[in-house]
Amino acid sequence: MKFLRRVLGLSTDAEAGKADGAVDIVYNAQEMVSPPPEPVIEGPRQEQARRAAVAELQGRAALLEASAYVGTRPLPPLETIVPRPGERIRFGQLSDPGMVRSNNQDAIFGMVVSSTTDDAWPDMGVFVVADGMGGHQEGERASTVTVRLVADHVIDQILRPMLDNRLNEPDRLPLADVLRVAVQEANDAVNQEIPEGGTTVTATVILGDLAYVAHVGDSRAYMITDDGIEQITRDHSLVQRLIELDQLTVEEAAEHPQRNVLYRAIGQSDNLDVDVITRRMPPRGQLLLCSDGLWNMVPEATIEDVVRRHSDPQRACHELVELANDRGGPDNISVIIVQMPG
Repeated sequence: MKFLRRVLGLSTDAEAGKADGAVDIVYNAQEMVSPPPEPVIEGPRQEQARRAAVAELQGRAALLEASAYVGTRPLPPLETIVPRPGERIRFGQLSDPGMVRSNNQDAIFGMVVSSTTDDAWPDMGVFVVADGMGGHQEGERASTVTVRLVADHVIDQILRPMLDNRLNEPDRLPLADVLRVAVQEANDAVNQEIPEGGTTVTATVILGDLAYVAHVGDSRAYMITDDGIEQITRDHSLVQRLIELDQLTVEEAAEHPQRNVLYRAIGQSDNLDVDVITRRMPPRGQLLLCSDGLWNMVPEATIEDVVRRHSDPQRACHELVELANDRGGPDNISVIIVQMPG
């Protein structure tokens, strides 16, 4: 898998293998059919019985051959390839305007690509959360443009080359750099098209068991494992900077009048510093992306509890949004939960 070394930015000793849960389907109709025993019949009826037995054998072989996946025949149903649940990346997502605002300036995107082929591609996921800022239309447009451009760039630079077996080309960028370029292109577009708008963005690409997270602003990414919940992104906000300088406590930051002021976001300047974090996702690990409309209203411990209680990530998304709305829902609320196979 030389192309994976290149795209993941790994050395040869960290080469990724075949995705967990991939099952190769091979059918051979002739080997699956055993001929019936030769009938022991005396007299003129022996030939007639032999012909009936041969006809039965041929019928059984034809039936199995018709149901087999051979060459270019249609792929079998998913349950044939994945006999047990949880062997593929699963995700849920939900965005809600909240209880106060009339419009939703958040934008989200989620996609999983999974295959079973002799190329042994790993599963791939692309997930983006953007929280727009500005006037009524400017914030919506900025987040929408950002989500669309980031997703399009990742698909163009990672997924399409994977499908064309071109990821091993020597001049192809590592995945972390692909994400940086994608966010920078979104920043350029917002600066040019929506000068009064801006947005946060937290974008994740999962390839195999590696998660790459590009981040600007105060939307967040959390990793939830057997060890607990961990915020893996750093807020680019004024209050977070004051906390890091020991000039403000976490409790004071929650009530600070400038807690929503960001010093880094898409649409603020031409040159954008993009944080990129790489994490290996353990089996059954979960990644949660959200806007501040969720994490401002629902504590981390509650977020962890909800995610753990639901085997279906979509149900967990609905409960988290409901909790934020029950506590006032003053902002738009967006959440994506990605569940790794176990």
